[in-house]
Amino acid sequence: MRKQHASLDSEESAIDMTPMLDIVFIMLIFFIVTTSFVKESGVTVSRPSAQTAAEDKKGNIMVAIKPNGEIWIDKRAVDVRSVRANIEKLKAESPESGVVIQADTDARTGILVQVMDQIRLAGVTNISIAADPGV
Repeated sequence: MRKQHASLDSEESAIDMTPMLDIVFIMLIFFIVTTSFVKESGVTVSRPSAQTAAEDKKGNIMVAIKPNGEIWIDKRAVDVRSVRANIEKLKAESPESGVVIQADTDARTGILVQVMDQIRLAGVTNISIAADPGV
């Protein structure tokens, strides 16, 4: 009779982990949903300086133009003709985002204008050009 009593005591002392796992799972979902992801262009450029430069904290779509004219969106090089399609895809993922162009100081203005034109054709009107604050 003692053996039967001992097994009942061990069953009663077991801790049910299900509620704790439920809470951890709900917290994981909460953190995933509320996290904002920063998209980067994928390359480093030497930005020009401007006295009127202001910091923008919102999530934006980043486009980089290197000195040799390469255009980078979402960490990959793209042709100027495919800028519109890439921006449309990224804009569909986050409709409230604007576009920030990180053009190198040595990049040609003609490429910058073509990229801005393709972004406007993609339906984005909130376009900014990244600059470092002036001295």
